[in-house]
Amino acid sequence: MKYLILFFVLTLGHTSQAALPAAVDGQALPSLAPVLEQVTPAVVNINTQSVQYVRSRNNDFYSWFYGLPSAPRERVTQSLGSGVIVDALQGLILTNHHVVDDADEISVVLHDGKTHEATLIGSDEGTDVALIQIEAKNLTALPLADSDALRVGDFVVAVGNPFGLGQTVTSGIVSALGRTSLSGLGYQNFIQTDASINPGNSGGALINLRGELIGINTAIFSPSGGNVGIGFAIPSSLAERMMRQLLTYGTVRRGSLGMEVQDLSQRLINAFDIEHEQGVLVTAVEPDSPADRAGVQAGDVLTQLDGHSINSQKQFENHQGLIELGSDVSLGFWRNGKDQRVITRISEVDRNEMQGVELHPLLKGALLMNLPAKYRAHYQGVLFESVERGSAAWALGLRSGDLITQVNQSEVANLKQMTERMAGNTKEPLLRIYRNGRHYLLPLSDE
Repeated sequence: MKYLILFFVLTLGHTSQAALPAAVDGQALPSLAPVLEQVTPAVVNINTQSVQYVRSRNNDFYSWFYGLPSAPRERVTQSLGSGVIVDALQGLILTNHHVVDDADEISVVLHDGKTHEATLIGSDEGTDVALIQIEAKNLTALPLADSDALRVGDFVVAVGNPFGLGQTVTSGIVSALGRTSLSGLGYQNFIQTDASINPGNSGGALINLRGELIGINTAIFSPSGGNVGIGFAIPSSLAERMMRQLLTYGTVRRGSLGMEVQDLSQRLINAFDIEHEQGVLVTAVEPDSPADRAGVQAGDVLTQLDGHSINSQKQFENHQGLIELGSDVSLGFWRNGKDQRVITRISEVDRNEMQGVELHPLLKGALLMNLPAKYRAHYQGVLFESVERGSAAWALGLRSGDLITQVNQSEVANLKQMTERMAGNTKEPLLRIYRNGRHYLLPLSDE
């Protein structure tokens, strides 16, 4: 039977009142009730609504036959999810990106049943973290624990609304830490737990026995769609880092080390006479990149990145994607029979993703990124990773997958070069776009 990684969303209903701990011979039995009484008011319902426009084949035929304009029909879709209040004064709520993705309206139902309209502060698909805000008084927030201090075997509690049954609490242990290589998910560093998590728990809280937030429930591994004891949560330390960036910039700003790697094979090990059989082979290093400044060269075998062992290209890309700008990064690599350790810094100019509006107002709604390494053997330029429907960039005719190859007839290979070309531009920017085997010119002009 095929196993699937399932995203899930939930709705939190009424909160049942926990009973007082029972006692035997005058001695109270252990109970999670006192902790949960403090925690459950901080876990909220998130309701989203979005409007999609669809065309009916029949309507299109009759419109064509009678010469009438074809008007798309509106289809309203709703989804339910959960969130965790992390700042009571500001009304900040952490949830999953996939809970609020493409939502036109977001509302939050509190523990007391009151509903508040929410504002999206920012969302990051790569880590599946989103931050929303409500205006309300007397909120209860969960303190964030240091998830880096977690150990396998620590007891944890999950709060959510599986299958729409109403707010439910389950308990278990941390089964594994630093889980990666899960199909269909973005940048990964998950907490794995056997606390029962089912479809309906997205954005819910994973807490420790002190009532502190240690993770945001996000996915399950299941052959049937139900819980089999393998659930995943975004660590609170990672969620907090993403939250800081979303608060400051409205998006997550990632950097790039500026090097390409590939998996080691026995043929490569023999061809390059590599003694170190763990790591990934560095195949290219961009000039003046963090890797270049650290002295990394093509032919080196990268074995560690920021304290994490690297044994595949996917692991490298995952850990690189979680590094914040302005961070000092430690690299471990093997060269000529010796293991070496260096430290480099990823600065603002080393960004790997950028919102289009940062480059030009008419690129608002577009997310640009450096071309992934696997395409660079055949293409060169800056990639439009996504373009929001109805945005200024969309109105210009730009679409996801377009490639910027020139700015004002000067070649661009990455975001750093494009930023320099745009900043040094004294006239209306002229972009050369590559799409489906053809090039076209696009002036960034309102006219």
